[in-house]
Formats: sequence, C-alpha cells, structure tokens
Amino acid sequence: MSNSPALPLILAVSGASGLIYAVRALKYLLQAHYTIELVASKAAFMVWQAEQNLRLPVEPAQQEQFWRLQAGVEQAGTLICHPWGDVGATIASGSFRTLGMLVIPCSMSTVAKLATGLSSDLLERAADVQLKEGRRLVLVPRETPFSLIHLRNLTALAEAGARIVPAIPAWYHQPQTIEDLVDFVVARALDQLDIDCVPLNRWQGY
Repeated sequence: MSNSPALPLILAVSGASGLIYAVRALKYLLQAHYTIELVASKAAFMVWQAEQNLRLPVEPAQQEQFWRLQAGVEQAGTLICHPWGDVGATIASGSFRTLGMLVIPCSMSTVAKLATGLSSDLLERAADVQLKEGRRLVLVPRETPFSLIHLRNLTALAEAGARIVPAIPAWYHQPQTIEDLVDFVVARALDQLDIDCVPLNRWQGY
C-alpha cells in the first residue's frame, strides 16, 4: 500500500448523479493514507438529499465526519473539507502545491463552466488553477447521452490538458456487485494521477 505522499490530492464532488463514485474514491485514498482536500459543490448537497435522503453537513468538521462515515474509514489518511463558497481556501491558489485534482462525479454544468474559464465557486476555481498551473485535472463525467455541446466542452477541456474518464465500467474483471463496477471507474480515474490503491483485477490478456 502507498505511503502518505508529501502533496495532497484535491477531490471534488459536483452535483452529478452517482455520488457512490466519490465515496468509493475517498475510501481507497484514505485507506492508502493520502491527504485529501475535499470540496463539494452547492448542487452536490441537493443530490445527496435526492439520492440517499441524507443531509450533507455544511460545517467542515461535521462534513469530514460525514464523508468518513460514508466511506467507512474512521481514522486513516487526512481529510480536509472546504466550504463550496470559500474561494480564499488554500486550494484556490496556484502557490498551494498538489498532486492534482479529481472531479468525481462531474456534472455537465461543471464541465461547461470549466471549459469557459468560469470560477464561480471553490470547486471551479481549484480546477481552473490546476489547468493554469499545468497540473493534472481528471474529470469523471456521468451523463448520457452526450449532446454536441457536452462533447465540445469536453473536447475543449481535453485540449487544455484535462483527462476525461467517463463513468463507463468494464466487465472483463468479472464484477459481482455494483461496487465492483464503480471501483473499475475509480481505479481508471486514479490511474490518470499515477495512483494505484484500488484492488482491481486488471486485464492480463487472453
């Protein structure tokens, strides 16, 4: 298992459906003793209520407890939660060094704002910083079908250096549960950050 790295990873949760992707990513990252700077968008609070009938706390300390409970990881790793409106947070500055940023799941609204350089909240500002600093930005869009607008926005982000990892699972690893399917996507997204902490039966050839 990986040792705790010197630099933190930004984990961003937008208002797209599929919050299980964020929970599973957080679970494995904390278990591998990473330092996670987490920011959830305003819309993510509503999605939690709609999908799980759960209220995501606003206060950072309570939010940390909430995320750790959902991920099932009480003490491992370091988790720092930021309010979505705190554009003065550490992760809003390019001078704050990171391993990169993972937006999982990533809504098409977030994609559109990032593609046009808008920074109306901390999530968008932090992602914009990753692009301008030439750091790794990984987006996991969870939408279907993609409209032409979606595709053009995703293309613009890919051209700017972002890595696009759609939430599309595979079956060659013999998944038995929904978590197995989710974990495949999480592992492939973390691969883009050179992070290997998800147990996965990787393709070995025929």
